[in-house]
Amino acid sequence: MLPCKQGSSRWLRTFSQMPPLPALAAAYRGPGNSDTRSNKALPILLWWSESLFPHFPGETERIDCPRSSCMVTKSKRVQLHKRTKSIIFYGTDFRAYEAPLPRLPHQTWALFHEESPMNNYLFSHLPGIRLFNYTATFRRESDYPLTLQWLPNMDYLQRPAVSLAEKDRWRKKGYAPVLYMQSHCDVPSDRDRYVQELMKHIQVDSYGKSTTEDSEFMTFISRYKFHLAMENALCNDYMTEKLWRPMHLGAIPVYRGSPSVQDWMPNNLSIVLVDDFGSPQQLAEFLNFLDKNGDEYLKYVEYKKPGGITNQFLLESLERREWGVNDMTLPNYLNGFECFICDKENARVTSIRDHKRFRGKVPAPELHVAKFTHMGCPLPAPGYGHIEDIHEGDSWKEMWLQDYWQSLDQGEALTAMIHHNESHQGRFWDCMHEVFLKRTRQH
Repeated sequence: MLPCKQGSSRWLRTFSQMPPLPALAAAYRGPGNSDTRSNKALPILLWWSESLFPHFPGETERIDCPRSSCMVTKSKRVQLHKRTKSIIFYGTDFRAYEAPLPRLPHQTWALFHEESPMNNYLFSHLPGIRLFNYTATFRRESDYPLTLQWLPNMDYLQRPAVSLAEKDRWRKKGYAPVLYMQSHCDVPSDRDRYVQELMKHIQVDSYGKSTTEDSEFMTFISRYKFHLAMENALCNDYMTEKLWRPMHLGAIPVYRGSPSVQDWMPNNLSIVLVDDFGSPQQLAEFLNFLDKNGDEYLKYVEYKKPGGITNQFLLESLERREWGVNDMTLPNYLNGFECFICDKENARVTSIRDHKRFRGKVPAPELHVAKFTHMGCPLPAPGYGHIEDIHEGDSWKEMWLQDYWQSLDQGEALTAMIHHNESHQGRFWDCMHEVFLKRTRQH
């Protein structure tokens, strides 16, 4: 049995009315640089999404990055300040109808969105992602990739596994060959529909969400031979603990998620891909074969042996990564992205100044704009079967297809408002309705 069943306007102030910046707390010190400017001379980065802030002790802090320094704040009072050079948004919290308008020509927008595309499909459409100049997402193509955010290091993958003999003993005690754990029903990947069909052909032990990774829990789930690793949405490079935790424990992930997942695997035989099989029944037959043939099963955990990780792309990606996961010797990716934006904005300020000073002999900086590939996740599709075979009252069909297309309308509506220098957010829903009517007439 599966663990669950499907089932304002904002007023604006002019520059002359802007209050002074909030009093500063002790400055956050990053890697350090040769920037000797006072706090009052530094560019300001404004965190529009307060759910990630403050991650420093105070409301406003100085950050000293590898090449330059900035002030970082969550105070929306500086929104229109001429020194506020970039506004940073957390993707899950971003709402097109709450975006800061008017969008000022001297400011860039930056997107930090390490979470699932299901949290906000706006960024999977070109009009949505092109609202931003800089991005930090799970996609390798983003400006500041967060692809391996769930993988601390190579040692994590090479933790010794429970022996096959012990796994077989637990099988004889009644454990299923396959474990399925998930925290949400009705997700874009429609994984439960597939698992329900798979359960007709192989025994699966199914549990709900676990909020901890204490030793007792990890010991329990390490006894299983296979873990169904089904992401909640399908998008290139979106890989979570559902993939990496089974590999850490020495179980074989039966994976459905990122179409590019093989690029990141420790070797050529580390996971079983759901989409390699024509049906759940064919997948079940293969898992039953591995369950009964130990030598074939063990080929999938060869990466745990010394020298077993042969994927140079994975090794080099971890080596190049400047941020750490649960590593106090390295910056976290949140601070890292702030410094990335800080350095970019300082460089942009310098280029603009030089362009003006030398009367155009130095070219003006080109405005960097995010590309579709910085997110670009596809339309949700059924986990099993064909869309035309799913009845109209189905909760997955009603929820995610509508959400996907509404997100496109929202991105186009906000883009139109920005192009028209709109400052009144109350116009958003009228504009979105116009976009919707235009799209429906075209189809």
